[in-house]
Amino acid sequence: MGAPAERILRFGRKDNFWQMADTGPCGPNSEISYYMGDRPEDPEYNRAEYVNGPGDTTIEIWNLVFMQYNCVGEGAQGASGKYQSYGLEPLPAPSVDTGMGLERLAVILQNVKSNYDTDLIKPIIDFIAKMARKHYVYDSTEGVAMRIIADHARATAFAIADGIAPGNLGRNYVLRKIMRRAIYHGVKELGLQTPFFYRVTQFVTEMMAEPYPEVVAARHAIDRAVRDEEHRFSRILNVGQPRLEEIFERSADEIPRMTELVKAYDTYGVPRDLIRVVLGQHGVEMDEEEFNDKFDQALAELQQQAQPVMSAVKARRTSEVYGRLAERLPRTEFLGYQATEARDARVLALMASEAEHDQLNEGESGEVLLDRTPFYAEAGGQIGDTGSLEGAAVLVNVEDTYAPIPGYNIHKVKVEHGTLRVGDAVDCRVDAERRRRIRANHTGTHLLHAALRDVLGPHVKQAGSLVAPDRLRFDFTHYASLTEDEIAEIERQVNSEILHNRDVETRLTTVDEAIRAGAMALFGEKYGSEVRVVTVPGFSVELCGGTHVHATGDIGPFKITSDSALAAGVRRLEAITADDAVARFQSDEKVLKQLSESLKAQPNEIPAQVDKLQEQVRAYKREVEGLKMKLALGTNDSEPEDVREVGGIRVLSRRVTDLGVDAMRQLADSLSRKIKPGVVVLGQATDGKASLVVRVTDDLTGRLNASQIVREIAAAIGGKGGGKADMATGGGTQPEKLDQALTGASVTVSKMLGS
Repeated sequence: MGAPAERILRFGRKDNFWQMADTGPCGPNSEISYYMGDRPEDPEYNRAEYVNGPGDTTIEIWNLVFMQYNCVGEGAQGASGKYQSYGLEPLPAPSVDTGMGLERLAVILQNVKSNYDTDLIKPIIDFIAKMARKHYVYDSTEGVAMRIIADHARATAFAIADGIAPGNLGRNYVLRKIMRRAIYHGVKELGLQTPFFYRVTQFVTEMMAEPYPEVVAARHAIDRAVRDEEHRFSRILNVGQPRLEEIFERSADEIPRMTELVKAYDTYGVPRDLIRVVLGQHGVEMDEEEFNDKFDQALAELQQQAQPVMSAVKARRTSEVYGRLAERLPRTEFLGYQATEARDARVLALMASEAEHDQLNEGESGEVLLDRTPFYAEAGGQIGDTGSLEGAAVLVNVEDTYAPIPGYNIHKVKVEHGTLRVGDAVDCRVDAERRRRIRANHTGTHLLHAALRDVLGPHVKQAGSLVAPDRLRFDFTHYASLTEDEIAEIERQVNSEILHNRDVETRLTTVDEAIRAGAMALFGEKYGSEVRVVTVPGFSVELCGGTHVHATGDIGPFKITSDSALAAGVRRLEAITADDAVARFQSDEKVLKQLSESLKAQPNEIPAQVDKLQEQVRAYKREVEGLKMKLALGTNDSEPEDVREVGGIRVLSRRVTDLGVDAMRQLADSLSRKIKPGVVVLGQATDGKASLVVRVTDDLTGRLNASQIVREIAAAIGGKGGGKADMATGGGTQPEKLDQALTGASVTVSKMLGS
């Protein structure tokens, strides 16, 4: 391959054998290392000892793994021969797994010192430095902070564009950690005031717009998620960081015990990664595993100590209102499975502002406990009922129903007129139409769950739900987004069960008996010794205390409206039934009709017609680009008029409009053939930015370098550039100076020629 033998090195298993775990696919690997220093010809600095050795001037840029073995564990029976002791056996289909370090290659090609100096990250650092009004110095504390913010801002923008949101579990928590680390360094090291991080992610979005249009499409989601998280974390910093500093000040020269730091986490919400950062700043270095072990141990001890206190506090809060009621009053008799109305229910207690009252007057809000009620209390994902209570001289609106203590249905109310007193008899009326739609969505949720398990597999488990009158929402464990075919099959199965109009059966039994009969125990439910089993014969069996339709036909049409990622391995489906589904179909039909009339096509012909129109638009765009190019080139083959002679070389500097970067390159190439030998410099101002293209004819690349020329010119417009010796591009943020930069191109060429 032309490489000197002394530069081909063999290492042992530690450095040249790759495996991810103790068992599984593995094999020897071939690495390509590159010397990054300033003395490549000096054997004292560029030598074999630095490969996989000390220093960071010789780095690995490429890795090729010859995946040919399966490791069954050291000492286990494996392949015969020299790898016997490692428990290796040949793979039936060996392969080569290549891993190229893109950013490290960019470092080499752009002749810079680190990933952070490449045009992938440096513009972000420059933006942060300008925002902080500080100079970027690589080895300074501020420089480290700028690199952390730049790197994490890029990761944040792309992660959110991929559907990840900051949270407390899995990859969501990883995202939250890196966002908070960046925000902390901006506040602590650069003196930035929150919110600022969203501005950095906005810059990343704009910077990556051309190669990654999907990030631009998600800019609103990115902006909102970052602003929300930054606002949330700034409140934590305002309260928690002073607490940390106070702890360290109290400890004088000693490092405080982990228990004290964990108290800041438990009491004030100071993130554990912030605690680790502050420890590092005070000279305490721990790897992640050691820190997490010590932190978790201290947290467990703290919670164990606090458990009696927390239990007592919770008991006090409960006993103040609901606990006292539960001690002296019977449980609520729930009538809602059979009816939506009840006469002469007795008011057992009235509450407002966490205290009991004898009466609630007109216009007042509070809570009502009845001896019996048809109102369903929110549970198992189904929201609480609304409706009214009516007595001899009082009318009360029921705004919600919930059960803070199991068995005690509390009605959140507002007295419309009259006075409601303890002991009054009232007639209860649930909003029957709202309940009907809730029932349809609840039974629809059961059918959806069963269909998901049938179509996607038994790994599907419920992870949360919402049953409301206008929609149902179902969270479930699954590893990928649903395909169109999967959604269609799920909808087909659910609607098939609805069309069969099967009776929905309910019965009371024990939990063990229900599970043995195949019932699904749902997320969020708390079951007593006796449970309610809801069955759609032959399709679904679940434990559920909610209200349901009498027959599946009462659900009406079922339609999935969205499929989205909720967290790592958890997805969310939303769907509609009954009246809402009919309204959706009618709305879609109206849109379809409008499109048919507009396109003069039958509904089934619309996709083809749209494709045809899009192709026409693309053709028109190509035609327009061609016309722009012709106008820019001129109408004859003679030498352009705007050419200057510099040291015997022709230099053409021209401002163009309405051309993309590719079109500018093409135009520069065409113009270079007209003035050969020579240099073409094109500039364009668009949307508050300036872009440049420099083309040096091939016969001049030994004397002039397009990359060097564009860097010189781009500095005049507040930017930079790079590329190859014959073609380079650049840009800047000061388009008002573009003409000045173009005029200076001849001076730049003259200086480089030494004339």
